[in-house]
Amino acid sequence: MHPTPVPRSIGPRRSTGSSRRGVAPLAVTLTASLVLAAACGDDNPDIAPATTTATASSDTTDTTDTTDTTGTTDGDGDGGGVTITLVTYDSFPAEGTSLNDALAEFTAETGIGVELLVAGDTGTMVSKAVLTAGNPEGDVMWGVDNTLLSRALPAFEPYTSTELGAIDPALTELVPNGELTPVDFGDVCINHDLEWFAAEGLEPPTTFDDLIDPAYRDLLVVQDPTSSSPGLAFLLATIAEYGEAGWQEYWAELVDNGVEVVDSWTTAYYERFSGSSGEGPRPLVVSYASSPPAEVIFADPPRDDAPTGVMTATCFRQVEFAGVLAGTDHPDEARALVDFLASERFQQEVALNLFVWPARTDVAPPPEFVEFAELAEDPLSLPPADIDANREAWLDEWTQLVLG
Repeated sequence: MHPTPVPRSIGPRRSTGSSRRGVAPLAVTLTASLVLAAACGDDNPDIAPATTTATASSDTTDTTDTTDTTGTTDGDGDGGGVTITLVTYDSFPAEGTSLNDALAEFTAETGIGVELLVAGDTGTMVSKAVLTAGNPEGDVMWGVDNTLLSRALPAFEPYTSTELGAIDPALTELVPNGELTPVDFGDVCINHDLEWFAAEGLEPPTTFDDLIDPAYRDLLVVQDPTSSSPGLAFLLATIAEYGEAGWQEYWAELVDNGVEVVDSWTTAYYERFSGSSGEGPRPLVVSYASSPPAEVIFADPPRDDAPTGVMTATCFRQVEFAGVLAGTDHPDEARALVDFLASERFQQEVALNLFVWPARTDVAPPPEFVEFAELAEDPLSLPPADIDANREAWLDEWTQLVLG
């Protein structure tokens, strides 16, 4: 995710159960070439809404790259000089951050070298892992999220981490048999430009239904869910909110109200949203609950307030996992690395490097997150098995409905 992350409980799907008003003729504005990629392709580097190395491209081309993040391929500890490979998505920093420093400390303490293998975006990474199950490209994988969890499970061997007791139970209940270990989480939500709404004398929307109110016509930009991780999360949020029988009508009304669809988070946030660069025309965008603190952290010149806010009623919870790849030649070392990724030492570094929240309940988020991020008390979610069973059908239906 990149850097797509919040917690408390992972709630069941919610549905209003009410009838919706009539559907108007479909219309949608496309301002970028839409990438109709494979289901669940994403622009995961979309986690950090600021110009940082945590923001990656939506390109799903195979960009596999290998980096020795420890500075050495062997060590003097109990690992006996073994080097294992950590497979990651493309927004995981390859070098020069406190995450990489923490991995180097793991090597120094255990003698287990860690080499990073960047396997593309999350969807590409998971697809490769499933295709090579039993004969993996690496030993441990970081970054499988709950939208791909069921699809990814055949690529992993179950392992119950020694750190599991410190991880939020709301996250571990997604993997009750120790299939994978939760390592971080975050919310995808509608963000709004506070200054734009203040200048217009218009209250920002607070609910899904507000987004189809004519008062907010032509103000929202979203990402194509076939090519973007946050775009997929927003689609899933609408399915969770309105149910499998109601989300289509809601999207038809969004289209009628002038929703704009672009291919990636980068395009949506930096080019079409007014609250980041200040150059875009639209004050509502699908982004992350961590976007407001990122705006403060990376502001130039510095600022002590967030220029954007979050519609918490629209938030969809994303949970990321790490796990031991089935068929690894170094299962003991791989398990030790999974334990470290879930440890207090490593978890302290995830927020300001990946713009997600740590999975551990005993690791506090940084002050910027506490002050400027607003977390949903009851975030939307769907069971991973339901997502896996219906994802492609939902994406096909969305494409026909919205893109025609």
